Amino acid sequence: MLRSFQTKLDLNNQQRTLAAKHAGVARHAWNWGLDICLKALSAKEKLPTAITLHKRLVAEVKSANAWYYEVSKCAPQQALRNLSKAFGHFFKVSGRGKPKFKKKNIKDSFYLEGSITVSDNRLKLPIFGWVRCHEILPAVRPKNVTVSKRASDWYVSFRYELEAKPSPKTRQRIGVDIGINSLATCSDGSVFPSVKAYRQAQRKLAHLQRSVCRKQKGSRNRTQANLKVARLHRRIANIRQDALHKLTSWLAKNHSEIVIEDLNISGMLKNHRLASAIADCGFYEFKRQLEYKASWCCATVIKADKFYPSSQLCSCCHHRQKMPLSARVFKCAFCGIELDRDFNASVNLEHWRPDIDYPLTVSSTGLACGGSHQLNGTAVKDSMKQEGNVKLSKISLSRSGE
Repeated sequence: MLRSFQTKLDLNNQQRTLAAKHAGVARHAWNWGLDICLKALSAKEKLPTAITLHKRLVAEVKSANAWYYEVSKCAPQQALRNLSKAFGHFFKVSGRGKPKFKKKNIKDSFYLEGSITVSDNRLKLPIFGWVRCHEILPAVRPKNVTVSKRASDWYVSFRYELEAKPSPKTRQRIGVDIGINSLATCSDGSVFPSVKAYRQAQRKLAHLQRSVCRKQKGSRNRTQANLKVARLHRRIANIRQDALHKLTSWLAKNHSEIVIEDLNISGMLKNHRLASAIADCGFYEFKRQLEYKASWCCATVIKADKFYPSSQLCSCCHHRQKMPLSARVFKCAFCGIELDRDFNASVNLEHWRPDIDYPLTVSSTGLACGGSHQLNGTAVKDSMKQEGNVKLSKISLSRSGE
């Protein structure tokens, strides 16, 4: 399997200028190719392929712009491949919009391939030579790399082969309930607090954004103010990613089966009262990281049914009752047990099985603690039918008595 690696580059001034030239050529090739493709679509002609665009680029653009020869040929070539792939997604995947023109200093990146060598914390790239990194690199020989820019700093990323190795597990199965107050509550009692990176930096971010508005457009002061905003956004993202990586790595390495909820995250974000807090936690990123790390560590991620009422079921007697969001302690009306709401949900997730029918409605009946079986949806339906038959028999008796 392939594993991705990304780290920050420590470039000198000459290398920074060269990186900016590569990103500029890749951006120019993308915008030139996009303009040709849009004209072909408006004229109802066949969309040119990446190979056709590259041949035209060499014949028409490269010969007229000498600065194309100052960078590697891989940068504009890969930009045209990405453009062709973007149009493929636009035509095949529903909800994807048309590719847009790129702007300077917004998601700048370029692609390199060829003779690439790794040595400790150094990386030898075509055209660039040896560049330093901020950490030790894996002892591999990547075939290609992607260099991207984030808030005036350059990062390199590449992929390499990795064999899945099973790690020693401390627990066979665990249930994980993710939330806003605490990022994750596990069925073994472990609680991972939410870092709330955006909420902590919200006032400072608002101050910096007001500072940008006071600067004149196009001035150097406005550029510097925008750079401060971008650096703060990068810090917020890094704090969130660090918390998610630590949590998902611990779960994948120490557990064989991890049961999580199959949440409708896009639907949850439509709640304007909780959208900011939900986005700050990174629920989708948590699920994405957990799935690929579980494959590395030979673990299994199990997604409970989307409509499974983990927060409404008692983890002791399986009695179901209403639980508003304001209630943070689960107090069972049948057996009297009191548990933290999130911990109760995580225990229910650990015991979840796809072949068991759970209570479909909130009922006033249940089993005592230590019962031999659970009150499932079929039993609830049967009891409702029996109650209906009793009512009908009572009505018929009263009518016969009349």
